[in-house]
Amino acid sequence: EKTHKLHNHIQEIIVQNFVPKPNTKMHSAPELNFTELLWTIAATRIIFGSKMSIQVPPNLNSGRLKALLGSGINDWGGVSPVTPDHVNPESPWPELEHLRKETELAGYSLVERLTIYPKFIANRSEWLEPKLFKPVLNHADASGLARTDDWSAGNSSSKIKPREFMKIHSTANQRIQSSVEKAVNGDRLDEYEITNLFSARGINFDFICKAANDLRESTVGNTIHYVVNRNINYTNMCTYRCSFCAFSKGKGRNSLRGKSYLLDMDEIARRSIEAWQRGATEVCLQGGIHPSFNGDTYLEICKTIKSAAPNLHIHAFSPLEISHGAHTAGLKISTYLEQLKNAGLGTLPGTAAEILDDSIRELLCANKVTTEEWINVISTAHEVGLKTTSTIMFGHIETPDSWAKHLLALRDLQKKSGGITEFVPLPFVHMEAPMYLEGKARPGPTWHEVVLMHAISRLVLNPLIPNIQVSWVKLGSEGAAACLNAGANDLGGTLMNESISRAAGADIGQEFGPNEMDNLILSINRTPKQRTTLYKKPNSLQEKNSYHASNLLPLYNRPARALKIAS
Repeated sequence: EKTHKLHNHIQEIIVQNFVPKPNTKMHSAPELNFTELLWTIAATRIIFGSKMSIQVPPNLNSGRLKALLGSGINDWGGVSPVTPDHVNPESPWPELEHLRKETELAGYSLVERLTIYPKFIANRSEWLEPKLFKPVLNHADASGLARTDDWSAGNSSSKIKPREFMKIHSTANQRIQSSVEKAVNGDRLDEYEITNLFSARGINFDFICKAANDLRESTVGNTIHYVVNRNINYTNMCTYRCSFCAFSKGKGRNSLRGKSYLLDMDEIARRSIEAWQRGATEVCLQGGIHPSFNGDTYLEICKTIKSAAPNLHIHAFSPLEISHGAHTAGLKISTYLEQLKNAGLGTLPGTAAEILDDSIRELLCANKVTTEEWINVISTAHEVGLKTTSTIMFGHIETPDSWAKHLLALRDLQKKSGGITEFVPLPFVHMEAPMYLEGKARPGPTWHEVVLMHAISRLVLNPLIPNIQVSWVKLGSEGAAACLNAGANDLGGTLMNESISRAAGADIGQEFGPNEMDNLILSINRTPKQRTTLYKKPNSLQEKNSYHASNLLPLYNRPARALKIAS
């Protein structure tokens, strides 16, 4: 105890009961009294406190597992499904399924961990050799526990595990049930309650997903919406160096996918006209912060699109781009947004949020807008009459604590300004991301975390943000369908082109047209419905045209250069 208080270095304490063995000098010694074992466990827990991991071998205590769990342990140690206990070969390991059932009957969840415990992964700079960061993070989830699947965002070959709900939901943990009931009633959860929801496994996981889906059905019904749109990423040159971004180009980034480019205004206009002719109601624009961009750049883009396709809704410019434009124009955010609105801007995407937790942003995107600045741009947009979406990018270096902070920041913002139309969870695509390649990030979220993010966001944001959107670009059609059955109700856009996720290594993401959208939605017995950006019914002619769109013409990405803005 003294040593641990000095160094805080002990991961676990193993309390192992003596069992006499044949052919040993102590073969006739009496077995440890079980009451004494329970007393020893309890005393160890009291001495070392709630944060110490205390384990007892389950194979030496067959038929007594519930009593052990009630005495203060929290770990079964190493349990192998393929090798015997070489020290105690006469005491076989319990089958994992049996151990799971016994654990759940006692009111706990059985969760796989790594050899290194979560708190030491969180403090890896102190406890791990840097060369071990990447292999450890490759096997860890957001909580520092073991990844139990090989699913990854943006990978079309990733297979999800079918989710089968437990038949009895009333056995979920009482704290989980209480938090879910509170959320369903529309009350605000606190950070601890939300973080606890993200720890759900087994029965608790099933309970949360079913509650979220029931809430979805009772609040927004069985219709699944989507918008026919086109993405235009006007440049991949960027003066910022976000450690997660594989899209932006610049000094030191030539090894990443694709060459540097900057679209001409004529090409932006051409793509907008083509989008309208193919039935789109929206064009979504985002890109890097090119060295020559200023406040006039974004105004010119809006004017160009409105001149080319007057009825096309412009959904454009992240809070970072708005902040950059206002700063270079020497204007207040509100004044600049008014100018953009007058130039044709319709709504803003709530991207560049990443994680609204500045302790994480410091490592992820240190020179980007802060949480406060992001919230200020979004709330100001609402004040001037521009609606926005909202997003989270998860699965890199953040923890469930960060997710809780992020969701509460959005809920509080929406309660104040009311201008967020939907929430879009965006799983981190890791394959080409610089921070992953450098061994500084996890390989995206686990499938379990993806499903929970959609379900818990439905609960936490209720009733303020009614639409929870799935990113088929990141999840694929099978993954999108699963999340639509765990609280989500929106399939986003058809995206005639997508390049940001593909730059990060995704092999999904090119146009998922109306016919494919409808088939996916009908396959899960829900009703498909096209929408506009603002969740209105689209023009009937546009909707008709979207089902008979001609092939896209080849893209022309002009090599990067200085941008000239029309005077």
